[in-house]
Amino acid sequence: MTQPDTAPPGRWDRAKAWALEIKGGLFLAATIALAASFLGEHYGAPAMLFALLLGMAFNFLATNEAAAPGIGFSSKTLLRVGVALLGLRLTFEDVAQLGWTPVIGVAGLLVLTLGAGVLIARAFGRPLAFGLLSGGAVAICGASAALAIAAVLPKRHIKEEDVLFVVVGVTALSTVAMVLYPVLFGALGLTDLEIGYLIGATIHDVAQVVGAGYSVSETAGDIATFTKLQRVALLPVVLIVVALCYRRESAGGIGLPWFVIVFTILMLVRNLVPLPETLLTLVNETSRFLLLTAIAALGVKTSLGQMFASGPRGFYVIGLETLALLTMALIFAHTFMA
Repeated sequence: MTQPDTAPPGRWDRAKAWALEIKGGLFLAATIALAASFLGEHYGAPAMLFALLLGMAFNFLATNEAAAPGIGFSSKTLLRVGVALLGLRLTFEDVAQLGWTPVIGVAGLLVLTLGAGVLIARAFGRPLAFGLLSGGAVAICGASAALAIAAVLPKRHIKEEDVLFVVVGVTALSTVAMVLYPVLFGALGLTDLEIGYLIGATIHDVAQVVGAGYSVSETAGDIATFTKLQRVALLPVVLIVVALCYRRESAGGIGLPWFVIVFTILMLVRNLVPLPETLLTLVNETSRFLLLTAIAALGVKTSLGQMFASGPRGFYVIGLETLALLTMALIFAHTFMA
């Protein structure tokens, strides 16, 4: 009698089964990301925020058997790949235009903002991880930094609702700052160079920095962009510090997550090896779309009720961190750049 074929499925069969398992949720998240990108381009609002809000509208699919695996893949794996690819966006050849004092000031403001984030979070009864997450998002580059730091933090220390909360908060405040900060700095009688530096040192998201800077002048826009890139360039340093803070909970001891290593390698390649502009543009767009897809998937996984269940304390934390960064930047500019 012929024995039935009981051989385990091969690698190719397992890969096909996995692809079929995630395709529903992946297609949903990618579709939301495309819609968010379209809305962002046509209405001049942050695409990240659109992806988040649209994703929340599909929260009823979060536990759907056909969608859940792909949503989980999008919110974790695609997030890490998107963060890793951010390394190719960083170049430092132009930042010397400002001189060393403002460069050191950017690093100092980042450290102080992270510290303030932890202290403010603890004062409002939020854990250390929330302070690092929100403080890092305010100090570096808004939603992108929040997603990157969240990917490093151990899952038992930070909830996905907190990640979304921080993304919403820093995106909203960054949009408000894009409108108000140029008016404020102009009313203080600052030069275009000083205004550009302050815009680059205080507004959270890159897009809003560019918008605010060039709304003042070409000089302010150039300086704002250079200053902002210095903040973004410190992201891998912050990721390493966060990973070290929780090294005891990592299976490999002090080892860094793979995407942090890839991020750092790509950052070095970007600055040491001449790369074709078409490749850089392709990678930049790919990274942006992967992050949009990840934030859309996170939106699907979280309801508004869950996100705001902890009350207004999170808003107070992010708001005070933003105010602290603005105050410290104004003091620095008045002391060292006047």
